[in-house]
Amino acid sequence: MTHATTDPTRDEHAVVGESPADSEEDSFSRRGFVLMAMGGMGLAYAAAIGYPIYRYLNSPVEKSVEMAMVKEVALPDADKLPKGAVLMFKFGAKPSLLIHHADDSWVALSAVCTHMGCTVAYNPATTQIECHCHGGVYDAKTGDNISGPPPRPLTKYITTIAAGSVTVKRA
Repeated sequence: MTHATTDPTRDEHAVVGESPADSEEDSFSRRGFVLMAMGGMGLAYAAAIGYPIYRYLNSPVEKSVEMAMVKEVALPDADKLPKGAVLMFKFGAKPSLLIHHADDSWVALSAVCTHMGCTVAYNPATTQIECHCHGGVYDAKTGDNISGPPPRPLTKYITTIAAGSVTVKRA
């Protein structure tokens, strides 16, 4: 029968047949695992936070590249638009207006307000383009800002009328 001694230099929790080097290696691998897991969680957290920030900051660059690629838009059957009517369409990613005026003139303008980027609408009763967000008013023939907070006129496009379609080009 053996008696357990209380030797302060001896580890009471040591497994029989295990050397101190094995126990040290084992604790290192646990420590290494915990450090790796914490590092992995930190990377995942950084990616979860960083990716939306990257997309937000890179978005204007992507949109400008996309807009630069679009030089013209063909609108089939738009030539049949009655006088005094408006057709909303997309020029690249931006909403735009094609207006067939009562005097048989055609105008294509961006439908994005230059004040805060709201979408504008044509008012046939006043024959003006209005932004309902902050009360901006634009001239429907030229796109010039008439009243309200818009600092600049709407972007004007070149229109070409042909049988069966209207082509809108960047000015």
